[in-house]
Amino acid sequence: MTSLSSQYRIIAVCTGNICRSPMAELMLAEALAADGLAGAVVDSAGITAYEVGHPIDPRAARKLTAHSISSDRHVAREWRAEWFQSRELILALDVDHFGWLQQAAPDRASLAKIRMLRSFDPAVAGKDPLDQGIEDPWYGGHADFDLTWTLIRAALPGIVAHVRVELDQRRGPDGQQPGNAGQRVRSIS
Repeated sequence: MTSLSSQYRIIAVCTGNICRSPMAELMLAEALAADGLAGAVVDSAGITAYEVGHPIDPRAARKLTAHSISSDRHVAREWRAEWFQSRELILALDVDHFGWLQQAAPDRASLAKIRMLRSFDPAVAGKDPLDQGIEDPWYGGHADFDLTWTLIRAALPGIVAHVRVELDQRRGPDGQQPGNAGQRVRSIS
C-alpha cells in the first residue's frame, strides 16, 4: 500500500469531464506506465456539473479504444476545491479552464500547480496560454476527436519528463521512492 503523500498526483481538467480531460487522463496514465514511472497517479474532472455521473463521450471512447486504451470505467465528476491541495500538477485543457482554475486557486502554491496541458508540447511551449488550448471536440465530429488525440499526444513526452524529474527529486539516497516499491502508474477514474 502506498501512502498518498508519496504519490505524485496529476489531474486533467476540462468543461464537463466527458471528452478532453478523460482522454488526457487515460492517455497520460498509459504514457507514464509505458515509461515505468511508479508513483504517479492521474485523474480528471470538469469545471462544471453539466455531465456529472455520465460516461465518457462515445466518440472519445472510440478514439481511445482504437489505441487499446479502455475508458469504460470513467464517470464524469466536477472539480472539488480540496484538489488544489492534493494534486501536484493541474492540467487545464483550454484557456477557459486555465482561467477558471486560476481564479479559484486559494493561494500561490495552488496557482503554481496549474499549467496548460499543451505547455508541455514543444511546438507551443513558449506561447501564450491562448495559443495552447484544445477546443472542445463535443461540438464536432470524429475529426475533432482525432485532433484532440493528436494535440494531447504531442504534450505527453513533456509531461512524462516533468513527472520523472519531480519523482527523481523525491527519491531517497538509495534511489527508491519511499513506499512505492513495485507500484504501477494508474488512472484513478
